[in-house]
Amino acid sequence: MGQFDGQVVYITGIARGQGRNHAIRFAREGAAVIGLDIAGPVADHATYAPATPDDLAETVRLVEAEGGQILARQGDIRDLAVQQELLEEGVARFGRLDHVVANAGLLTWGLVWELSEDQFTDVVDVNLTGTWKTLKAAIPHMLTARNGGSITIMSSVAGLKAMPAQASYSASKFGLRGLAQTAAKELGPKHIRVNTVHPYAVNTEMGIGDSSAIKAFEDWGMHFPSLLGYYPVASLDDLTDAVFYLATAQAVTGAEFQIDMGHSKV
Repeated sequence: MGQFDGQVVYITGIARGQGRNHAIRFAREGAAVIGLDIAGPVADHATYAPATPDDLAETVRLVEAEGGQILARQGDIRDLAVQQELLEEGVARFGRLDHVVANAGLLTWGLVWELSEDQFTDVVDVNLTGTWKTLKAAIPHMLTARNGGSITIMSSVAGLKAMPAQASYSASKFGLRGLAQTAAKELGPKHIRVNTVHPYAVNTEMGIGDSSAIKAFEDWGMHFPSLLGYYPVASLDDLTDAVFYLATAQAVTGAEFQIDMGHSKV
């Protein structure tokens, strides 16, 4: 028997990285998966490679190889109608919605006064407004099902400790904490728990494949150390382990769960 047998999870940013890993492991534990990913360029100022339709197709293949059921679509979390339509179809197919992992995000680099308007607004629109749209689309289905459940929002250590050259990213990730805290208070009486996860470096394209990150570390290195120099980058499973814990920890809501190798304490 799987830990999530008979349950359904909605994951954004599912084409690769953390989202793909969450999907594979939820499927391995018996959950049906609903997934969304833009699977293409998000913004021309991003300095890491975007996910592709082939990446999304590979996620579907890997989930099905685990024996899992999946409904995955290419779409932008900034488009509320796309998310609503996907969830209507997914809930009709799988019968319920138990868990949400709001994982999709965007990172750009630049000093506060040098960022372009697009660099600031695109990041906030994806990370903060897009996540609110994820919740707006998903929560009514969770309430209708009356199964309780969990919402896990992927923030960042930059949402706990603002970072240089990341003004739009830090602002958006701090904003997710406020969104999550409000949702936790509103949904607690409905038996739905809401928590945030705060990673530092993760083994993803955004985490280690970003050409601008190297220069930022060179210019602002004093702000980027952690307490675990021997473990500089979290694995995908480190993040999924946290998501699984929060999905099942009945006494935990409103928590800000750090997977940051102690970086926020430096």
